[in-house]
Amino acid sequence: MTQTDILIRNARTVLTMDDAGAELANTDIRIRDGVIAGIGSGLDPAGAEVIDAARHVVTPGLVNTHHHLYQTLTRAVPGGQDALLFGWLKTLYPIWSRFGPEEIFVSAQIGLAELALSGCTLSSDHLYLYPNGARLEDTIHAAAEVGLRFHPTRGAMSIGESAGGLPPDALVEREAAILEDCIRVIDAFHDPREGAMVRVGVAPCSPFSVSRELMRDAALLARDKGVMLHTHLAENDEDIAYSEAQFGCRPGQYAEDLGWTGEDVWHAHCVKLDGAEIDLFARSRTGVAHCPCSNCRLGSGIAPVRAMRDAGVRVGLGVDGSASNDAGSLVGEARQAMLLQRVARGADAMSAREALWIATRGGAEVLGRADCGQVAVGKRADLALWDVSGIESAGSWDPAALLLAGPTRVCHLLVEGRAVVRDGRIVSFDLEQAIRNQTRLARALAERA
Repeated sequence: MTQTDILIRNARTVLTMDDAGAELANTDIRIRDGVIAGIGSGLDPAGAEVIDAARHVVTPGLVNTHHHLYQTLTRAVPGGQDALLFGWLKTLYPIWSRFGPEEIFVSAQIGLAELALSGCTLSSDHLYLYPNGARLEDTIHAAAEVGLRFHPTRGAMSIGESAGGLPPDALVEREAAILEDCIRVIDAFHDPREGAMVRVGVAPCSPFSVSRELMRDAALLARDKGVMLHTHLAENDEDIAYSEAQFGCRPGQYAEDLGWTGEDVWHAHCVKLDGAEIDLFARSRTGVAHCPCSNCRLGSGIAPVRAMRDAGVRVGLGVDGSASNDAGSLVGEARQAMLLQRVARGADAMSAREALWIATRGGAEVLGRADCGQVAVGKRADLALWDVSGIESAGSWDPAALLLAGPTRVCHLLVEGRAVVRDGRIVSFDLEQAIRNQTRLARALAERA
């Protein structure tokens, strides 16, 4: 059924993130059938729902390139609050092993709603454990209810503790079964068309939880199916030491040897990439999901984002899992990315506008979405409207400097031209019921722990 046209009228500022980096004042945007149909002044409102944007800055919807949505059920778990990556995982694996389909579904609802309120319209997810009958479609159905554009990845772990891996044996799967299920979910849910609401990727969890053979076979399968590849790489010093001890090389070389570089690949974190690895990623057009808050929370370090960007590496942002971030604010992640580069390289290392570009256009490019990430005619109508008349922006001389002077919560959010957030509230599904479900499930997990 054809949607009603929407006219965003008289936006105070539009940050287009187009190739010219245009910033438009007092501008209208017309949306038709999920696509931006017109941009200009005084557009005809006939037949359209009108959104008065005189107090608003309009940006493309933010893009989240790395998440573990199931972790919204395990925020601030005491045993993992002050642990490094490997110790943190060992604390949480036993809790996660008690999840089932309902836990996966509800945690995805909550995580995606939280992202939406922070201006996110497109999110990936890395689900690498499937206990007690859970399946990837548990997250896909949740995303459909919330209304966000979604890139779930079929993750996996295949080397348990008894074989020298990190995860408990109860959370690993047979590698043949993993590949079979990758084929199943791609065939059932992946949509390669422009404007797709769901695209599926292949994502073995990490070099320390799957075999070399599975990494190689996953890359072959993904390319046969025409889908993207994702994993964790070079997250901290422990990660580098493991790679050198087990594989005799650094993570970048390991990735290249197994077919894990290229325009259809993006890696999470990459905190410890060295100069040669950065050059490799730039040459091969390999993408990076930068997760600054999680990297701080786990003490992993500051990713060399300035060096990556200067070399030509494609970089997007990720909030990472809510058990290693404890929050899911993508606009907060963009601010943190900017601040960390300034801590590492000086106050002129990254501007607010560049960080916002990474959070929008940059993320869309990493996920292979040329149809998203810009406010331009013909692009998808995934738009965030930020009310800059409130206290967070009071006194700001530059309404476009959102990462310096708020707001931190979106006023209106449109995905494919449909409202997900209106006047600061989720309107696409019953969020209050989802929160009640989340509270019940989290309490039950805590009691059993």
